[in-house]
Amino acid sequence: MLNPGVSAIMDIAWGCERLSTKLITKEGHEALKKELDYLWREKRPDTTRKVTWAASLGDRSENADYQYNKKLLREIDRRVRYLRKRLEDMRVVEYMPEQEGKVFFGAWVDIENEQGETKRFRIVGYDEIYDRMDYISIDSPMARALLRKEVDDEAMVQTPSGEVCWWITGIEYVK
Repeated sequence: MLNPGVSAIMDIAWGCERLSTKLITKEGHEALKKELDYLWREKRPDTTRKVTWAASLGDRSENADYQYNKKLLREIDRRVRYLRKRLEDMRVVEYMPEQEGKVFFGAWVDIENEQGETKRFRIVGYDEIYDRMDYISIDSPMARALLRKEVDDEAMVQTPSGEVCWWITGIEYVK
């Protein structure tokens, strides 16, 4: 049994609707910081040089290099603004021993349904799911159904075709 203080912290940090998408794993936070650093220190200066060079050639209205790189520069700036704001608002959730044995934010979860279909994925923040087929957002119906469950518990997941029952067969954490 967890003491009330730890329980309250877990309510806030691991998947309650109040914080939902503002959560991120330590690995995800580092990846976003790395992306921001790359965009700001390498990609943006390189693109700015290309825009300056293309502008020096004269007529900008028919200059494809200028138009393309100017558009790319706007996209880089938009992403940099998004990352800075997002990183400022994010709460990094790290593993705590109290999580062991239950599904919370950051867990690797193995599940199986009645047809014997198995899946393995990690429950992470919204910004971490892109380019990863084995990550799901904490806001997804699957993650919401699995939160606080233990091995051998069943979770009813609402899907477009109706409710589907999944059993938890394993839970692991990155420590």
